[in-house]
Amino acid sequence: MNIHPTAVIDPGAKVPASCQVGPYCVIGAGVELGENCRLLPHVTIEGPAKIGADNAFFPYCAIGTAPQDITYKGEPTRLEIGHHNEIREYVTINRGTVKGGGVTRVGNHLLIMAYSHIGHDCVVGDHAMLVNQATLAGHVTVEEWAVIGAMSAVHQFARVGAHAYIGGGTIVTRDVLPFSLTSAEREANAYGVNKVGLERRGFSSERIARIHHAYKILLASKLNTSQALAKLKSEADRGEDVDMLIRFIETSERGVIK
Repeated sequence: MNIHPTAVIDPGAKVPASCQVGPYCVIGAGVELGENCRLLPHVTIEGPAKIGADNAFFPYCAIGTAPQDITYKGEPTRLEIGHHNEIREYVTINRGTVKGGGVTRVGNHLLIMAYSHIGHDCVVGDHAMLVNQATLAGHVTVEEWAVIGAMSAVHQFARVGAHAYIGGGTIVTRDVLPFSLTSAEREANAYGVNKVGLERRGFSSERIARIHHAYKILLASKLNTSQALAKLKSEADRGEDVDMLIRFIETSERGVIK
């Protein structure tokens, strides 16, 4: 096992022999690491936390620490992280709270850049990206392939839809539509479809065209949201992506950014 002699590992932690633990790392009780995890110097991981395989933790990140919630009284909540994630310098990821379900969940193949924060009870989907200093308040859901731009902040209980792209410095107070480009300094607006991102992920021109047509109805027509949804539902050839967009809007509790 490649563990630096200055690292401090609680006897109750599970660290496979394939892991690398650098100088001055601290691994607490109840932490379970998967195979081939790599901890660079000065990483702190507290438990209970279950972490998958092939994750890289960069210096001074603090993972699985107690939630920043004044109602938290030391209850046994936890953090779950998937596989193949890159968690960069000074990132903070908090455990859940009892009132929020007790668990914070982070998926697979994420890039979480320096100084980003994932608050308690968040759920972050596969292949998402948090750019430097992106901040998720508690209870935020980020769906797969979404990108949170640098220095952006997402309000508690808000949702960020799949394949959405949030521009840097955006304050998000309502749900961000799937596939959208959303950006602003204070009151965010959706500017259309994240076409470049969808092309990079293998979306065909036909799929993108159907999504673009749906956005024209939602954002550029004179219909209100209810009328726009009714029109989209009436179109037999709308496709599964538009169906997902409709479901996202219909299940929104905070309202969506248009």
